[in-house]
Amino acid sequence: MSNLRYGIIGGGFITAFHLRALQSVRGMEVAGLCSRRPPEKLAAYVRENGLGEGRIYDNIAEMVSQVDVIFICGPNFKRVEHVEQIVQAVQSGATLKGLICEKPLGRNLGEARKMLELVKQIDVPTAYFENQLHMKTMQMSREQLKPVINSMGSLVLARSGEEHAGPHNAWFWDPVQQGGGVMSDMGCHCLAVGWYALTPPDKPVRFLEPISVSADLSLLKWGQPRWRQELLERYGVDYSKTPAEDFATGMVTFRNPENQHIVKAQFTVSWMYDKQGLRMALDGIGPGYALEMNTLQSPLELFIGDAAAQSLADTELALEKSQASQGLLTVQPNEPDLYGYVDENVDAVAAFTQNRAPLLDWDYGLEIVKLTMAAYLSHERQATVDLTDPKTLQELENYVPLIQLGRGTEILELPDK
Repeated sequence: MSNLRYGIIGGGFITAFHLRALQSVRGMEVAGLCSRRPPEKLAAYVRENGLGEGRIYDNIAEMVSQVDVIFICGPNFKRVEHVEQIVQAVQSGATLKGLICEKPLGRNLGEARKMLELVKQIDVPTAYFENQLHMKTMQMSREQLKPVINSMGSLVLARSGEEHAGPHNAWFWDPVQQGGGVMSDMGCHCLAVGWYALTPPDKPVRFLEPISVSADLSLLKWGQPRWRQELLERYGVDYSKTPAEDFATGMVTFRNPENQHIVKAQFTVSWMYDKQGLRMALDGIGPGYALEMNTLQSPLELFIGDAAAQSLADTELALEKSQASQGLLTVQPNEPDLYGYVDENVDAVAAFTQNRAPLLDWDYGLEIVKLTMAAYLSHERQATVDLTDPKTLQELENYVPLIQLGRGTEILELPDK
């Protein structure tokens, strides 16, 4: 069987991370890359590591006609535009076996709905990427706990967190282009993994019914004058005028439709974790059992003294968003595998070649956008959002958060000193 030919849209950090993951994935090759600026370094990486031809295309339509799968990794504000171009190319005669979209599916529910409407015009299978659900620690915990859950009952509480010191690129800091702040950027991961952790192993990913969301958003570090000035100088983003949240926490309540039991998922995300680097954490509590996961727990540690620190070339080779080049460093030898990037690509390749559904599709991605929007609405209202209320659900369909509109000063406190 011939390899699936991937065509990747986007030439930034997330594309580079997925290319590292794809070294461990069989049955595919990177045939094309397309980005706003020609991704010469990424194309060279593809060829040097035997991942495929890595041809750079000038436009999406041309690449669509030469590949089997399009993988959307471009900026959030280009999502709909990119899918419109893909759909037009397919309607003009190109053939695709699958479409992958990196999170989020859209900046708001209107955009997410538009993405689904567009792709349904061409009847191409979809896969939505939320890497934490695919983490081996997540999958193994579900497998190991399955007999315990069958005997004692499902988890009743899941607590998830994802934190680092802030994004790499300017558009990620811009709430209008990105869709918000850390709640939009990383909150989606925690919403998804909390939902999944609470779901009984033999049930589909959307089995539990979300019934309410409460959330609190804050601008704690990056709203201070010193750090606002750093953002302005480094990225040209002015948080005194268009701020976004750098901290978010909240709770999602779910109902089991079979027994009516209530379970809860708590989440915390931030852009101010000035420790080793990226940290993902999850713990779950069930009747008589529990689970815990922390990605900063590693079998390998390095110590680099002051005198040796200047010779270190790239601290992010050890850990994403690494915050130090000296002292005691946590090292994760294979981050793409640890974080689930390998396994979500394996799942997508298998789904598209075997004509089966992937773990997550774009319909699921829309549900995560809905929960994310409910979190923003909860903060604006300073109240719990009832997802069983038809009026609230209708409001969410057209809702765009104030922060996403560039009006964050209306709901976020900016310290003057």
